[in-house]
Amino acid sequence: MSLQEKWLNRMSSRGYRLVHTGILFYEFDACDANRYLYCIEFISNKSSSEISEYINFLNDLGYRTIYKNMNLDYCIGKFKWRPWAGKGNRISASWSTFNRELLIVEKENDGNPFEIYSTLADKKSYYKTLKTPYMFLSSFFFLLGFFDRAWMAFPMGAVFLIPLLFYQYMIFKISCEERIKEY
Repeated sequence: MSLQEKWLNRMSSRGYRLVHTGILFYEFDACDANRYLYCIEFISNKSSSEISEYINFLNDLGYRTIYKNMNLDYCIGKFKWRPWAGKGNRISASWSTFNRELLIVEKENDGNPFEIYSTLADKKSYYKTLKTPYMFLSSFFFLLGFFDRAWMAFPMGAVFLIPLLFYQYMIFKISCEERIKEY
């Protein structure tokens, strides 16, 4: 569970429901304590049509979804290059998936835990998806530092290496669980 998920669920336990997100801010309404549960999913790797299908699927299950950006996105123009994304979403534009890297999924608390990915194979696949951007960014900064002698790039590469190693550890842990279940 990400820190953002923990925070949203803690806000729900205090009686606040998420109603809107902005670039920096979250807007809440008062509600009964623990009425809603939240999960967050990284969707930056999907095309806008895949995201639309997925959101329709979640809405059919009775879940509510809210987009959230991952960073401040102060840039020239409204396009982003995402080399880790699928073919249909390597370039993000303002009219499609720009500033919509995360999907906050809300469900009413029915007493059951809330997990989007319940099987080990699904969790493993999702962690591989999460690992890919950090692998790209870490490699980019290490190579920049090595070939361009830009020594300040090495600490940036190290920063992106931390989540990369965490997700790799989670994949390893799930692989061990899969092997144990086989026996």
